[in-house]
Amino acid sequence: MRQEAQKAEGNVSTGMHFVLLGFSDLSNLQGFLFGAFFFMYMIIIVGNSLIIILTRLDPALQKPMYFFLANFSSLEICYVSVTLPRMLVNLWTQNRSISFLECATQLCFFLVLGATECFLLAVMAYDRYVAICNPLHYPLVMNQKVCVQLAVGSWVIGIPVQIGQTAQIFSLDFCASNQINHFFCDIPPIIKLACGDTSVHEMSVYIVAMLFVAIPFMLILASYSKIISTILKLPTASGRAKAFSTCSSHLLVVVLFFGSASITYLNPKSSHSALTERLLSLFYTIVTPMFNPMIYSLRNKDVIAALRKFLGKWVLLKVSPDEHMRLL
Repeated sequence: MRQEAQKAEGNVSTGMHFVLLGFSDLSNLQGFLFGAFFFMYMIIIVGNSLIIILTRLDPALQKPMYFFLANFSSLEICYVSVTLPRMLVNLWTQNRSISFLECATQLCFFLVLGATECFLLAVMAYDRYVAICNPLHYPLVMNQKVCVQLAVGSWVIGIPVQIGQTAQIFSLDFCASNQINHFFCDIPPIIKLACGDTSVHEMSVYIVAMLFVAIPFMLILASYSKIISTILKLPTASGRAKAFSTCSSHLLVVVLFFGSASITYLNPKSSHSALTERLLSLFYTIVTPMFNPMIYSLRNKDVIAALRKFLGKWVLLKVSPDEHMRLL
């Protein structure tokens, strides 16, 4: 760590490495943080994997809503795996050095998957809009071909733009320090290391954020304004409650993800403290992916029923034939 600090001064482009400070200011909590984040990572992997398995195996979940939910769970596993394993290694080994190329690769995947999440959340809102506002046309509008096209489009739409943005960010001159005061390579802390005028790059980040954050969010708001208007016109209270329950989980995830991401990326070189930026990023990189399986399963009767059926079959496979007959 002492050698890394000595190398902190000078041009990073020639040093070809960064130092991710992460939570180094909490030196007495490194073991606790490793255990806490490792536990969160396991919850994210197991919870989202279980949703993927359930949506694949249970016939009751063979619907567009759950097809997109499976895509979303797959995305969350990929999204959190871009940053969290590296952070766990840094906490365990206390070696926080990351090469220039590794940092650029991490940022690129993080941005691409972040863009995918924004558009996939918008697609899921559109799916709920069609289901609630045009139920008779729902099977025709959200057929298998359309669902696949929307899912694939969400996954690939951000690739060219985010590769270009990553290349632009790493074309900057880093002459002040190579110490990134963050737990992964993200745009705001990297821009802070650049010397010279970065206003053009900041404007570029702002424009891309408007395209990939603000536009999907506006589409979600438009969908939910129509959804809420339609729900309020339903004649029975039970019908309104059922319609709201199918949307509330998705809406909660939208608020958690877009709220924290917007504060960070719509002002890339803000006056926020490093601690505030780290806490905000924890929401959209770790906390939201961890709570997503709980939010969608605990508030969805179909998923709960599929989970009970799956666990029941798993228990029966584990017992002996005699015990099996006795349970029957």
